[in-house]
Amino acid sequence: MSMIAAFYSNKSVLITGATGFLGKVLMEKLFRTSPQLKVIYILVRPKSGQTLQERVFQILNSKLFEKVKEVCPNVHEKIRPISADLNQRDFAISKEDMQELLSCTNIIFHCAATVRFDAHLREAVQLNVTATQQLLLMASQMPKLEAFIHISTAFSNCNLSHIDEVIYPCPVEPRKIIDSMEWLDDSIIDEITPKLIGDRPNTYTYTKALGEVVVQQESRNLNVAIVRPSIVGATWQEPFPGWVDNLNGPSGLIIATGKGFLRSIKATPMAVADVIPVDTVVNLTIAVGWYTAVHRPKSTLIYHSTSGNLNPCNWHKMGLQVLATIEKIPFESAFRRPNADFTTNNFTTQYWNAVSHRAPAIIYDFYLRLTGRKPRMLKLMNRLLRTISMLEYFINHSWEWSTNNTEMLLSELSPEDQRVFNFDVRQLNWLEYIENYVLGVKKYLLKEDLAGIPKAKQHLKRLRNIHYLFNTALFLIIWRLLIARSQMARNIWFFIVSFCYKFISYFRASSTLKV
Repeated sequence: MSMIAAFYSNKSVLITGATGFLGKVLMEKLFRTSPQLKVIYILVRPKSGQTLQERVFQILNSKLFEKVKEVCPNVHEKIRPISADLNQRDFAISKEDMQELLSCTNIIFHCAATVRFDAHLREAVQLNVTATQQLLLMASQMPKLEAFIHISTAFSNCNLSHIDEVIYPCPVEPRKIIDSMEWLDDSIIDEITPKLIGDRPNTYTYTKALGEVVVQQESRNLNVAIVRPSIVGATWQEPFPGWVDNLNGPSGLIIATGKGFLRSIKATPMAVADVIPVDTVVNLTIAVGWYTAVHRPKSTLIYHSTSGNLNPCNWHKMGLQVLATIEKIPFESAFRRPNADFTTNNFTTQYWNAVSHRAPAIIYDFYLRLTGRKPRMLKLMNRLLRTISMLEYFINHSWEWSTNNTEMLLSELSPEDQRVFNFDVRQLNWLEYIENYVLGVKKYLLKEDLAGIPKAKQHLKRLRNIHYLFNTALFLIIWRLLIARSQMARNIWFFIVSFCYKFISYFRASSTLKV
C-alpha cells in the first residue's frame, strides 16, 4: 500500500490557486489516490453571476475529474470553497471561514500566483509576495498544521546559469518592497522597476524570488518546503496523457503553429527546452508534503522539478516533433501551413517576420469586413507576437539545476510510492509526450474533433497554396521596387532574363536538331 496515499487519508488540505492549471491537477490526484481524504479547502475569488458551489461544479465537470468520480463519488462534498481575494487584507475571508481554516487545516499547498510575465510590479508583489506573507501568518496560527508547501518557479533565479537548491538573497529586503508598494504611485514604480529586477527578464521571476525569501524569513517554526517547477506542460501519464487547459508555456506556441499564425521564432535551437509535465510536478509536490510532515527536516528544503539536467530535450527537437504531429493532425481553421523556423536576432529578420505574420492577418480581417463580420485576426496576431517576445528569453537560454533533494526524496519512497507518485523524469519519452501534448491541445483545449482530420487536411492544402501565392506576390512587388530604385538590381534582373532567354533558345535549337 502507498504510504503517501495513506498519509493524506482523513487530512484537511488547503490549496490556494486550486482553480488554476496546477491546482486542478493537484486536487484531482489527491482525491484519486486518497479518496478517504477529509476535505480540501480551496480559496475562490467571488465572480459575479456565479456562486462558489457553481464554480466547484464547473471544475468537477471537466474531463480531468472523470476517474476521480469513479473512486470518490462524493467528491463534490469534500471540496469546501472559501470566498477569498488575495488582493485584500486577510484575503477578505469571513470570520467564520477563517476560524474553520485555522482550526482544521493539516497541510497547505500554496500554488496561487500571477504568472503574467508583464504584470505591473505592484500587482506581482501583491500576489506573489504579500499574499505569501499573509498566508504564512495564517499558517502560524494553525495548531494542526503539519506542512506548508510553497510552489515557486525554477526561473526565480534565472539570472544565474547554475542554480542550486538553496534560497538566494535579494538585494532589497522583501518587507521594504512590500511597504513601498503601499505608498508609491504607479509612475514612480514604473521608473524603478527596471532597477529593482536587475538582470531578471520580468516582474514574475523577480517577485517569485522575493516570495522565496519571505518563506525563509517568516516561516517561524513551521515545517516548510519549496517546489520549483520549470515550464509546466500538459500531463504525461495521469489521469490520461496530454490534458491541458491553458495557453501558458508551449501550449500557446503549439496553437499558434497549428493554426498557422506562427511561422518563425527567434530561438537558440540547441537551448534546452526545460518543460516538465504537470503530473510530474504534482506527484513531487504531494510527496514533498508527506516527507515534510513526517520527517520534519531541520531546514527549508528546495526541490527542483526540472527535466534539463536529467532528460534534456532541445527546442529544435521539440519543434520538429510538434510540426510532425501537426502535419498528421492539422488544426481546423488553420490559416496557413505551419512552418516554424529558428531565426537570428537581427533587424532584417524581425522586419520580414513582422510583414510575414501581420500581412495575411490584415488581408483576412479585410475579408471578414467584406462578409460583414468583426475583424479579429490582426488583434490576435499582435497579442501572439507580444506573448512570443516575452518567451524569447526562456527559449534562448539554458540553465543547470541541481536536483539532489529531488533525487534524495525519490530514493526515500517505497517501490509502490515510486509507481503511484512517479516524478522520475528520466522515464519520459519526449517524442511520445510531445505527440500527446499536441493531441491534447487540439482535443481538450481547442475542443476540436479528431474525426475531422481529413477535411482539415484539404482545407490546410488550400490555405497553403494561398500562402505561397501571397509570398510570391510580395516577393515580386519588393523586387519590382528594387529594380526601380537600384541600377545593380536592374543589371542582375537583365542578366537573369538574358540567361533564361539563351537557355530556352539553346533548348529549342537542340530539340530541332534531334528531330
